[in-house]
Amino acid sequence: MKKEEFQLLAEFRMCLRQFNFFSEQESAALGLTSQQYQALLAIKGHPESGVITITELAQWMLIKHNSAVGLVDRLEKEGFVRRWPSKQDRRQVGVKLTAHGERVFKRLAVVHRVELHRISPEFRRYFRYFSKPVDWA
Repeated sequence: MKKEEFQLLAEFRMCLRQFNFFSEQESAALGLTSQQYQALLAIKGHPESGVITITELAQWMLIKHNSAVGLVDRLEKEGFVRRWPSKQDRRQVGVKLTAHGERVFKRLAVVHRVELHRISPEFRRYFRYFSKPVDWA
C-alpha cells in the first residue's frame, strides 16, 4: 500500500471517531451513555417490530449476555425500556422501548441522521476509494 492510502485510512478512522464522539455527546445531553443509545437503536431497529430478546441484544451489540442484562437493567431503571417473559418461551425475556424511551430515542435518532447527512460526502469519498481493489504493490 502507498503512503496516501495509509493517510486515507487514518483520516477515515478519525472521521469514525469524530462521529462516535458526536454520538457520545448527544447521548450524554439526554442522560444516556453512547452504549445505551446503541441499545435503544438495536431494540427499535430489530426486525421483530421493536421487540428484542436480551440474547439478541447482546449479539447485535457484540457484548456478553450478562453485560446486556446489566445494560437493560439500567435502561429499565431509568424508564427507557420494559421487559416481559416471552409467550413462546418463558426462559426468554423480551425488551421494548417505553413511551419515554421512544421520545428520547427519536430525538437522538434525528440528530444522528442530520449529522450523517452532513458528513456523508466525506464518507462517500472514502467508500469510493476503498471499494476499489487493493493494490499490494
